[in-house]
Amino acid sequence: FMAQRAAHLVPVAVLVFGLVGILLLTIPTKDVQEEPGLRYGIVLDAGSSHTSLYIYKWPGNKQNGTAVVTQHSKCHAEGGGIASYAGQLGAAGKSLEAFNAYLSAQILKEVSHKIQSYPFDYRGAAILSGKEEGAYGWVTVNYLSENFIKYGFEGHWFSPSRPTVGALDLGGASTQITFATQEKIEDTDDLMKLRLYGHEYTLYTHSFLCYGKDQFLKRLLAHIMKSQGYPQSVAHPCYPADHSRVVKLSSILESPCTAKYKPSSYDPHASVTVHGTGHYKHCLGNVSGVFSFEGCPFSQCSFDRVFQPNVTGGFMAFSAFFYVHSFLQQVTGITASSPLELEVATKRVCNMSFSQMTLLAPEQKSRLHYYCAASVFLNALMLRGYGFNDTSFPHISFQKKVADTTVGWALGYMLSLSNLLPTERLELRKALTPGVWGSLIFLFVLLLAAVLVFFLFRAFNGQKKGGRESTI
Repeated sequence: FMAQRAAHLVPVAVLVFGLVGILLLTIPTKDVQEEPGLRYGIVLDAGSSHTSLYIYKWPGNKQNGTAVVTQHSKCHAEGGGIASYAGQLGAAGKSLEAFNAYLSAQILKEVSHKIQSYPFDYRGAAILSGKEEGAYGWVTVNYLSENFIKYGFEGHWFSPSRPTVGALDLGGASTQITFATQEKIEDTDDLMKLRLYGHEYTLYTHSFLCYGKDQFLKRLLAHIMKSQGYPQSVAHPCYPADHSRVVKLSSILESPCTAKYKPSSYDPHASVTVHGTGHYKHCLGNVSGVFSFEGCPFSQCSFDRVFQPNVTGGFMAFSAFFYVHSFLQQVTGITASSPLELEVATKRVCNMSFSQMTLLAPEQKSRLHYYCAASVFLNALMLRGYGFNDTSFPHISFQKKVADTTVGWALGYMLSLSNLLPTERLELRKALTPGVWGSLIFLFVLLLAAVLVFFLFRAFNGQKKGGRESTI
């Protein structure tokens, strides 16, 4: 019975689908612009202390000349930074100096040769200046904060016209401060202009070499050793009172950042024992002694005779700034959101023993010895050096990630580089007009209705025939 009904239905379905097919051959179409596919970029951040790989992606078209970039993935390479490639005593320290042409070319040649063996389009390796690193970090911060461009509910990108925020980066070898300003930048070496998403930005940016966390801690220890006459046992006021460690002299004194503390002669293979005394005031005095606040040749300076306009607006502090600030919060329970709270939290950490800190942060045992010094350094740098105060400091946001993306210079570099990449053309494809789509939907509904009516009609006739046969 069902087979008979199906046999009657097939001719009707074929007929209707045939009519639809004829219509499809004759209906009008229009050209539709199709978005180009995704493009990808890889940035290798080969710093003084680590090497990280970031993969970014963006649509082939742009918004006012700049791509809309997102982080696809990242990974950290094993081992030390790129400076360790030289493999010679003191080479890592010397890498902090302005590279001579030969050494720079050799390292970049070795890196290029290796990367060219990987299956992607290699565009070259370069050494970023501290100025560029600071500026690209600023780009990353404001891009992730959606201060340049934002995706609206209407399905379009637009400029939200928000004020930008400054960027504070603290690496292993250097630290950078970058922010947009209306004030005159008296030292043009600290001036940088960028064009992003159709807007021009004037930035103040400066990179302080040897003021990165790792190098500053070396300078601090060298300063303390010199002040105590280079004894075999040194009292370190920034180390916890119940902690001591043995340090090779070469690991401290072979850095160009400690050149002025280097004795006329010493045995680089010798070691010094460092005993902690846990004395906050003495620690603060030694940390302040590493900075230079004298002899400003401009109307105003931060430190080391470097011009800096007044800090304005909000700031984001990342990299080691985040880790030190986060540690202070973890072990003291103080938010450290004002200069006073920052000072109180720092004093509390400096008065802790190594055993106490181990109980509060056991996962950081290998780093606990330097957190007092790093915290005092953060205080001196941000408050006395950069000039943050009770009004401006609360506007600093300490962040590791924004929108699930690592904060650093790499994303900003990729964004700025996208300005140099050609915009892909929108591809044209044939598409049905809205009116035709409406007609097709109507025909398919009509088809389903016709099939249903036919099915019901056959079922009704079958019942009538069955009734007559049973009567006979």
